[in-house]
Amino acid sequence: MKSKVIILGGVVVLLLFGRGCVSVPRDAGFGDVERAVAERTGQRVHWNQGTAADREVEAFVRAALQKELTADDAVQVGLLNNQSLQATYDDLGIAQAELVEGGLLKNPTLSAEVRFPKYRALPFDIDVSQSFIDLLTQSLRKRAAGAMFEAAKLRVTNEVIATASELKGAFYRAQGAVQLVDMRRSIVAATGASLDAAQRLHDAGNITDLMLANERALHEQARIDLAKAERDALDMREELSARMGVWGADIAWTIAPRLPEIPAAEMDMTHLESLAVTRRADLGAAEREVAVAGQRLGLTRSTALVGDLSVGGHVAKETDGALTAGPTVQVPLPVFNQGQPAIAAAEARFRQSQRRYTALAVQVRGEVRRARNKMNAARDLAEYYRRVMVPLRHQMVQQNQLQFNAMQIGIFELLQSKQAEIDAGREYVEALKEYWMARAELERAVGGRIDANVPATQGVPAKPESTSQPAGQEHHHHHGE
Repeated sequence: MKSKVIILGGVVVLLLFGRGCVSVPRDAGFGDVERAVAERTGQRVHWNQGTAADREVEAFVRAALQKELTADDAVQVGLLNNQSLQATYDDLGIAQAELVEGGLLKNPTLSAEVRFPKYRALPFDIDVSQSFIDLLTQSLRKRAAGAMFEAAKLRVTNEVIATASELKGAFYRAQGAVQLVDMRRSIVAATGASLDAAQRLHDAGNITDLMLANERALHEQARIDLAKAERDALDMREELSARMGVWGADIAWTIAPRLPEIPAAEMDMTHLESLAVTRRADLGAAEREVAVAGQRLGLTRSTALVGDLSVGGHVAKETDGALTAGPTVQVPLPVFNQGQPAIAAAEARFRQSQRRYTALAVQVRGEVRRARNKMNAARDLAEYYRRVMVPLRHQMVQQNQLQFNAMQIGIFELLQSKQAEIDAGREYVEALKEYWMARAELERAVGGRIDANVPATQGVPAKPESTSQPAGQEHHHHHGE
């Protein structure tokens, strides 16, 4: 009998401590996210976890902010420095912990009972039980947790790509605002010179008070428009600083004062919808969620009738001092609930996940078409202003100036043509800005950069390679073009 007690005690110790040495990987799949982002954007991401690499990345960001930023520079700084993204990376740590937990068995249950009789021997009962169903379904739970982990990595990847698109859009808004300020300053200088000339003509008695007042009104309006443009430029600058995650002395960054011209040739946009379906990380996450729902449905079906089945051991000391030991089994009786509600709910969740995936695929295609149409329209409009409207308005001002000098037209016609030239220049800058913002939006809709070749960012501190598979190589269902 003593040997039975020893054996049972060993089983108890094994159950309690045999699976206690569990660790959660620190990387939490971030290497997969890092490679997927590099593949889709050509940019680098970094998860601050209190290592020496954090200081290297910080030094890289500081150095990048010392030079004139391009759109890609601003995106890179933001991806490395944005604290909202850093918070998003912690989702990986949560998902990794849930994956590890999904592979563990439930802790065994120990129960003890002591009775106080009138006899000299003190009777007691000790029971240890472990869920047998939990052991049988461990592999199913691990697969479901693995699919959830993959979905989490894809969701984080999608967040990074969306942030990159937002950064690029904020950069072009800021750059367009700077260009408008520069244009407004030129207009103020031109209207100021015109006002000085009008003042001299007025002093000589060659123009009326009304003509001088009109010149002054045009100049003062130009100054007001400049003040508004400077206000907007400051606002756009602060927006970009916030998205890049910079503050303090780091907000003294500079950018080129003019938007880049529209490329002479556009990329091939024939199969952008199919490209988006294969690359969009949020669609990949939705696909993984379908797999999770399917695996949970199978798990529910397999355990619906007997939700829990426990096996264990029992040791008891009777009042006469005798020890007894033996196995125990606990089986719930499916009298009132045979699991039909749980199965119905799991089936509904599975259908729901399938339909959400299909709906998202349709939405992705629509987003691509809208962004493509918006970019094409902005390109056509900007080209029209550049080739036709801006030169035409400038030519009209020159001709009207000659006619005004020859006293063939009045000041109102001249001022009207000058205002039209100003409006054409402003609208051209706005159209150019809209083009670059629409291009950034199209990249987000497609799931990353759409250049033929996406170069890797140079000069960013390297990170050791992970042995896990890249998130960008998972299979996705394709919807026909």
